[in-house]
Amino acid sequence: MEKEITVKIEKLASNAQGIARYEGAVIFVDDEVCPDDECRVEIVKKHKSYYIAKVKEIINSSPYRVKPFCPMHKVCGACQLQHIDYKKQLVIKRQIVEDVMRGLEVEVKEVEPSPQIKEFRHKIQYPIRQTSVSKRLLAGYFKPKSHDLVNIKYCPIQPKICDEIIEFIRENASKYCVDGYNEKTHKGLLRHVVIRSSVLENRQLVVLVVNKENETKDIRTFAEVLFENFESVVGVSLNFNPQKTNLIMSNDTKSVIGKEYIKEKLCDTVFKIGANTFFQVNPESANNIFNYVKNYISDNFDEPVLLDAYAGISAFGLSLSSVAKSVVTVEENVESVKLAKTLKKENNIENIYIYNSDCSEFFEKELEEHKKDYDVTILDPPRKGCTPESLDYALKLTKSKIVYVSCNPATLARDLKYLKEKGAEILSLKPFDMFCHTTHIETVAIIDVENV
Repeated sequence: MEKEITVKIEKLASNAQGIARYEGAVIFVDDEVCPDDECRVEIVKKHKSYYIAKVKEIINSSPYRVKPFCPMHKVCGACQLQHIDYKKQLVIKRQIVEDVMRGLEVEVKEVEPSPQIKEFRHKIQYPIRQTSVSKRLLAGYFKPKSHDLVNIKYCPIQPKICDEIIEFIRENASKYCVDGYNEKTHKGLLRHVVIRSSVLENRQLVVLVVNKENETKDIRTFAEVLFENFESVVGVSLNFNPQKTNLIMSNDTKSVIGKEYIKEKLCDTVFKIGANTFFQVNPESANNIFNYVKNYISDNFDEPVLLDAYAGISAFGLSLSSVAKSVVTVEENVESVKLAKTLKKENNIENIYIYNSDCSEFFEKELEEHKKDYDVTILDPPRKGCTPESLDYALKLTKSKIVYVSCNPATLARDLKYLKEKGAEILSLKPFDMFCHTTHIETVAIIDVENV
């Protein structure tokens, strides 16, 4: 094959690479391409069944191309699709789900758009670094496939107040002897800044992640100054992370001043979100998912008994309790279970039973007394999906339907194939855009297990 060729981009892969064909060969095109772009590309790598290429020139631009609204889009690794019209982004995401579901013989519904496509991200995590030429800090996101930090002063996908908080930290930290982290030497105090922002309250919780095992006078003073300078900040916490690790936060968090949480609402249920609480970063889109599941259950069942597995803070269980006879939730993280029990009490919910247990262990114990006792089981696992053992248990415990909520189409497809081989029927697949301008997608699968 020639070193340089002209191709037309047919579609995008799940990693945002363009896919084209040339003389029967598949070409994966790096760089910022769009379906229907006609490009001059250079072949940079040959594999057995495909080629990797880079764009030399866009000869004819796709009609779906738009001007990105972020001035940093070319150097920041956060948004892969901002150069593509939003409606086309939804088509691309649907196609990504369809591609991995091939062979399951189920229609993928249209993607539910995010209610907001700017300022939708309500949890931000900024790495902090020390500049080599001044006392000011760098704060931003990493360049794609690197640990080179892009200093970002304005990010249009997060609330503007977050930019203001970060700029205050960037400008003032050194005045209180708070220096930035050096990844190579493992020195420097401030590693990350995490900001959680509430749609419900329009308030923020700030977490300063420090390279220490305990609090210092300087970082406490700076946390107090930060709190006093922002009326909307309800609290500032410290997270102690002295290990040489890529993990952003440890489990060791201490509130310095103000509240330890913000509040958010899903399906009329109010949730407390602390520094370490897992909660969706796009609450308005998450609310669409929760309402979709709630409406499906209320339309198809009369006071069902529900099981919520991989429950986290029991968000699904608490939100669905109003349309259920009873709900059982299972979560192995102790702190999440404690918070779930607090939320149960504060929301005056009596028909939910919250268990602290590994899901597989709980399932095995439940089978002794409750085989096929649950009308609907909610599965909301991490990106790695469910184990075959967990899926087998869910089939044995569930009388009618499984609702599987997934943030990873590949592992969802794997698990759905397994369930189908066991006799389950995949009724529907509904994607939701939780992460605008990226190829990431959340999908809800409804699975009939009555005849298994």
